Amino acid sequence: MRKKIVAGNWKMNKNLAETNTLLSELTTKLKASSEVEIIVAPTFTNLYSATEVLKSSGITVAAQNMHEAENGAYTGEISADMLKSIGVETVILGHSERRAYFGETDQLLANKVNTALQHEMTIIFCFGEELQDRKSDNHFSIVEQQLKNGLFHITKANWKNVILAYEPVWAIGTGETASPEQAQEMHAFIRKTIANTYDQETADEVSILYGGSVKPNNAQEIFAKTDVDGGLIGGASLDAENFSAIVNAI
Repeated sequence: MRKKIVAGNWKMNKNLAETNTLLSELTTKLKASSEVEIIVAPTFTNLYSATEVLKSSGITVAAQNMHEAENGAYTGEISADMLKSIGVETVILGHSERRAYFGETDQLLANKVNTALQHEMTIIFCFGEELQDRKSDNHFSIVEQQLKNGLFHITKANWKNVILAYEPVWAIGTGETASPEQAQEMHAFIRKTIANTYDQETADEVSILYGGSVKPNNAQEIFAKTDVDGGLIGGASLDAENFSAIVNAI
């Protein structure tokens, strides 16, 4: 049975003191549960501190990105081995902001996926269409292309290390709103695409998170959809009260 997951992507927010305060608040409000996995992704500089604060809490720490190379002359980059050496074994790859602002391509992401799998890391693989894709009714083909180019080269066995996160970029900070029905429609399509490429068992076991501006007032309705297994939360994860409410909604 696939896992229910709520992951908080903190992006470029929270210094060390603010990170520790928020983590302490979360450990008070959220208790480890077999029903839902909770993940937080602070910025690189605060990852080690986060692993220390969250020891024995049941909350997983993830990195927001990593480089595809093992080491070398890549100033400012972080390797899989560096992450694992401080106890971080989960990484977000392909976030819409990495694709848009830093030019990350499907091929680059495929390379990062390979490196993460070689290090037996868990991958939260992000993908999703932009507003023009949705308006031109091209959203299904864009999502299918991103999955096939960035992820569908992996083996069936590798899928145990993959969590999917669908991000409708058009519904994030644009004034447009994605309905729970639109989320379910796309998640069902994603699961069908995996089944057609691999098999139904693989499709049924992978957790697919929704990353389209989930908040406490819409989380329960979104999470109630059959193929929505949780959320990748942005801004609302920076507040302990809001993030806890979203976790409880699942």
